[in-house]
Amino acid sequence: MAHVLFITPYFPPEKAAPAVRLSETAQLLARRGYQVTVLTTVPNYPTGVVPPEYRGHLIQREVLEGVRVIRVWSYTTPNRGFLRRIVAQLSFGCLAPLLGSKAVGHPDVIIVESPPLFDAIAARLLAWYRRCPFIFLVSDLWPASAVQLGMLRNRLLIGLAERLEWSTYQRAGSVWAVTEGIRRSLLQRGLSPEHVFLLTNGVDTMKFRPTPRAQARAELGWDNRFTVLYAGTHGLAQGLETVLTAAEYLKDHTDIRIVLVGDGAVKADLVIQAQERDLKNVTFLDPHPHKRMPLLLAGADICLVPLKRVPLFEGALPSKMYEAMACARPIVLGVAGEARRMVEQEAGAALAVEPENAEALVSAILSLREYPQEAEALGRRGRTFVEKHFDREQLTTELEKRIAELLEKKGPVSLPLAPTAVGVAAEKSESYSLEQDVRL
Repeated sequence: MAHVLFITPYFPPEKAAPAVRLSETAQLLARRGYQVTVLTTVPNYPTGVVPPEYRGHLIQREVLEGVRVIRVWSYTTPNRGFLRRIVAQLSFGCLAPLLGSKAVGHPDVIIVESPPLFDAIAARLLAWYRRCPFIFLVSDLWPASAVQLGMLRNRLLIGLAERLEWSTYQRAGSVWAVTEGIRRSLLQRGLSPEHVFLLTNGVDTMKFRPTPRAQARAELGWDNRFTVLYAGTHGLAQGLETVLTAAEYLKDHTDIRIVLVGDGAVKADLVIQAQERDLKNVTFLDPHPHKRMPLLLAGADICLVPLKRVPLFEGALPSKMYEAMACARPIVLGVAGEARRMVEQEAGAALAVEPENAEALVSAILSLREYPQEAEALGRRGRTFVEKHFDREQLTTELEKRIAELLEKKGPVSLPLAPTAVGVAAEKSESYSLEQDVRL
């Protein structure tokens, strides 16, 4: 069987969506007989703090669930401050192929995800050195999304990032788009349909499955209040300030509480805002291990999936949607475009509201509390939908086909980088980095 190398700075024990998604895919391939290696760095996301057991080494090796993991040193920083995040991402992208080249061996194919876009540097260098093709997995159109969010304004940096992005699309053996919106955008920009394939995110439907709410709440120590859950990254892209405004409108409904689980660049600010507004109906919880996510979802009456009102996000499919549907939980969806068409219109598993519209969010919450039968119906339809279309086992089978096709047409590997694509200018003013939970 083929040797598949994944390149990513996010990997367990980190709990972020990219770490979970790629590790589950890697484990499934390993169980199917592939030799699977992951080239990553030390665990640090999103706090920037490296656990003691991972400190003080240039290279570390371990095996997790049949997957060989090579960890190389790179600069780490908390997930806040645009300049520091760019330096950290460049550090991994440039150092990983230098420190890890010998340890990863001779892969037949490399899979690398963007963002972070600068991981493409590592993939292109290793693909050239090892004479193998690479698949460029695009889960967010970077730098376009960062520009639309107002995080990235330096014209030189934008130009260099765009050049690296586009040249990587052209040099990749295949480009893997995780949403139809991303695929359509790449085709409109000039990539050929044969070069780009669509393979969405998915969910382990055995791990994420319906569980009685009373049982979950007993284990969580929750009371019987109507519980609205957001579990995921607390970042700029999610627009969670709207959730706090909705909570303020719901103050008089003492039987409703909102639980926000996770961490991210804006969490500290959100906590301060909630205190200043005296939002006693909002509870913040630290990130939970991914294996406890089905329990959290089962304990909720409603799951929130919000994003900011940004045109580029109309092609986004947040990963938390699939997990909520797999657990048969109704969704209030604050995402326009492709996500709304899929989850509300095709699956019938959500009430969709306008992004960043607190009044609409409140109305949807109150409606589902008033009509629990409708909420249960949304959950049942969601479970059926993901079992049919988004089970990770099925999606991994499709990925196997794409890998086989790429290896069949394997040709010469071109030089890894255009000369100007390696240099990067750093923006002096600090902003927040785009949160990875928008992806897949």
